[in-house]
Order: sequence, then C-alpha cells, then structure tokens
Amino acid sequence: MKSQKEFDVIALGELLIDFTQNGISNCGNWLMEANPGGAPCNVLAMLSKLGHKTSFIGQVGNDMFGKMLKERVSSIGIDVQNLVFSDEYNTTLAFVHTAPDGDRDFSFYRKTGADAFLSKDKINAELIKNTKILHYGSLSMTNKTVNEATEFALQTAKENKILLSFDPNLRKPLWNSIEEAKERICYGISMCNILKIAEEELELITDEQNIEKGIEKIRQKYSIPLITVTKGKHGSDCFYADGKTELKMSVPTFSNVKTIDTTGAGDTFCACILHEILENGYKNFTQDRLTKLLTFANAAASLITTKKGALCVMPNKQEIEELMDSAK
Repeated sequence: MKSQKEFDVIALGELLIDFTQNGISNCGNWLMEANPGGAPCNVLAMLSKLGHKTSFIGQVGNDMFGKMLKERVSSIGIDVQNLVFSDEYNTTLAFVHTAPDGDRDFSFYRKTGADAFLSKDKINAELIKNTKILHYGSLSMTNKTVNEATEFALQTAKENKILLSFDPNLRKPLWNSIEEAKERICYGISMCNILKIAEEELELITDEQNIEKGIEKIRQKYSIPLITVTKGKHGSDCFYADGKTELKMSVPTFSNVKTIDTTGAGDTFCACILHEILENGYKNFTQDRLTKLLTFANAAASLITTKKGALCVMPNKQEIEELMDSAK
C-alpha cells in the first residue's frame, strides 16, 4: 500500500494490565506478573515488530500502571501522542487464569476503568486522517462515552477513505447483555473493510455452527471483501470476495510448539493479516496469496502462545519463518 501517510496502522481501544500467575510465594500465595495488554495495542506491537509505523489512541489512569504502560508501549516503537491520562479513572486491570492447555479465563476490574471512559473530544481526528489502516475492537463500544468516541473515530476514517480493520474480541463479562454485545459487534462489522473473527464469535452473531454458512449470513448484510476466521488449535480460514473473484482457504495451525498461554494469539494473527495487506495491497488476492497469508499468521500466533503475556514478547519475522520452515 504505497501512500504518503505518516502511519501504517493506528489502533483505538483498551490498554490495560493483564495480571497472570507466575509462581507461588514462600507463604503459598500466588505471585502475579503485571503484563502490559489490551487487544488493539497487542496488534500494534506485532506490527511494530514487523517494521511498520504505528500509533495508539486510548486512555489510561494517571497512576503507576498507566505510566508503566506508556513507557512500555513507547519503548517498543508505538507512537503514544494520543494516549490520554485520566485523573478521574484508574487504569483497567484484568486477572488472567491460565488452564493447563494455555486457554484463559478473565476477571476484569473495569467498571471505572480509564479506557472505558475515553471521550470523543480526546480523539485527534487529524491523526486518524494520517494512517493507512484504523484497527478497532468491540471493547471500545461497551458504554456510552467510549462508544461515542469509537463511532466518531470510525466515521472520520470512513470519510477519509481509511481502511477499517475490526476484531470483535468478545469479552462477555464486560457487556450489560449479550444482546447489546451482538448489536455493537454488528455495527463494528458494518463499518469495516477487513474482518478478523473467532469461530465462536461468528456463531454468536449468525447462529450458525457451520463457518461457511456463517460467512454467507454476514455477506448477505455487509460488503466485506476479506474475512478471516480463527479456530484456535484447528488453524484458520480465509474468505475473499470482491464481486469478481471469490476465494476461500483453510490452513492448519502449527502443532510443534508448546503452548503455555494463548493470550494475544488472535491479536498476533490479526496483525499479520494487516502486515500482508500493507506489503501487497488490498487487491489482487489469489489462492496462493491467501495460503501464504494464513500460514504466516498461524505461525506467528502459534509462537506467541509459547510465552506469557503478549504485548512485549511478540515474535520477529525470522522466528516466524523458521517455524514455517520446520514444518515443511
């Protein structure tokens, strides 16, 4: 994507602390590690690792965690000029319980979390106009204040012909009702050009267990050329349709890694999809291109599951390519 824009990708949404258990103290108590997290910023972290210029729009508390997050995010190359500090709300915290297979349960402390109260007037519209892609999720739609800010950002991007990338990243405990979550996710889908969705989210939105039928239902309502579906340990699917060409592809995941924590796997996958589009454009997709796109994204997502946390431990391109080579 050749362009004079200053940034390749800007992401809007939550930036928080993921507390994960990392051992037991001498007194038998859990030792919790404070990992920087938040899906949209995880996406930027992977993109920055791949050499892209990125920027983050969000809000943290003017507290020890917020200051730490700004330092860590900026240290990995993400621009933070539109990261807002709140004196009224604290930085959002999430406590992550990891199962033996690496899967997770979350306990969120967010009712007064700063990211949920980012207001429309705090968003730099000129910054959005200066990017190739704007990425967002559904957690920035969970209450009135941040929902208005998100709608403003998306509308600004639409008016300026910025590509919009959406990953619902559904977290049911953060919604007042599942009906509200579905409605807001559908709004997010209606605005995007690039959709990355997990198979369980697709089923929730479409009431279809069959992925292809679910995609058909989405396409009946929304014109989204590129849709990718993540299936955890079963790999991923990709569907492309531009009115002339219709393609679909399924690629298995990499089983030759030891998964300890799946946090950030979907975000890493999503970032790799955006990386490929930035490198090769948003047109002229072929079956071979989709295969390479999914294989690279699956490899990166597999690698992030071998480490605790996500934002600060993203794999580099050489590590991804080495994993791909090992599976040949």
